[in-house]
Amino acid sequence: MKKIIIATRRSDLALWQAYNIKAKIEAGYPEIEVELNLIVSNGDKVLDKPLALIGGKGHFTKELEDEMLAGNAHMAVHSLKDVPTFIPDGLELVAITERQDQSDVFLSHKYKNLEELPQGAVVGTTSLRRRMQLLKIRPDLQVKDLRGNVNTRLRKLSEGEYDGIILAYIGLHRLDLLKDIPFVEKLPLALMIPPMGQAALGIEIVCNDPKIREIAMTLNHEPTFIATKVERDFIAIIGAGCSAPVACNATISEETITLQTMIGYPNGTNIIAKTLSVDISEYATLGQKMADLMIADGVLDILRDAPNLAFKETRPDRI
Repeated sequence: MKKIIIATRRSDLALWQAYNIKAKIEAGYPEIEVELNLIVSNGDKVLDKPLALIGGKGHFTKELEDEMLAGNAHMAVHSLKDVPTFIPDGLELVAITERQDQSDVFLSHKYKNLEELPQGAVVGTTSLRRRMQLLKIRPDLQVKDLRGNVNTRLRKLSEGEYDGIILAYIGLHRLDLLKDIPFVEKLPLALMIPPMGQAALGIEIVCNDPKIREIAMTLNHEPTFIATKVERDFIAIIGAGCSAPVACNATISEETITLQTMIGYPNGTNIIAKTLSVDISEYATLGQKMADLMIADGVLDILRDAPNLAFKETRPDRI
């Protein structure tokens, strides 16, 4: 094999991620040329609607997968949190890179932290998960949708459209964008539980190519692969999309793996939260065990109703 083509979105963060993987492959396989196939995903095109109303974060991955299935790329680099649990026939999610800082971060040009926000302050976020957890602790706030790439979101904040916004820390850190924000508060994971796969990259490849698989597997970090598999198993079993109001985080400490989950309405009510720990040797069943507990407590009804409650004002009832 003389050349590998990597499919990637064109956003600044996606390109940072793709170039990072490109450099690692070239370091390990200097005889192979690595080329990027740059794609504008539907999720990057439709910016006037919340993600949950256009089908969720799968819109960030579909076009990349189509390119691989058409023979125009050998692999794709994704933010793992954007990757649906269903992978199309002919493709495989084989490697997960080492997870970095999973924190969400509060940003503002006016207020030092969440606690300083006055009653009725406007906070921007695209995520129903963040909306749920934020309104659970501050039901007095106004939470408004925030779309666009990272730079667009930061511009909207600086122009005063929001009193504060909440984004994933890792993307801002990778692009060195935090230095220009007056007030930055990294939110503890106990306060803002992350989503499935946050701060890890997923390497998706075409099936039946042993060399591509070999190369992809050099990028895999086994502890992160195990932890995110538990998260993805749980999400798949309860049938939650990437944009659903679901917080889900697996962590490993010595020989124990712990899964923490929270599901509720985006307005911060009807929340069900559970934590379950097992021996690391039993990780393959942890997602199922947690799903069984949450389903028994009624999370399927919450997941069914949550999107309608979140976007009632943007999607009027039919007459």
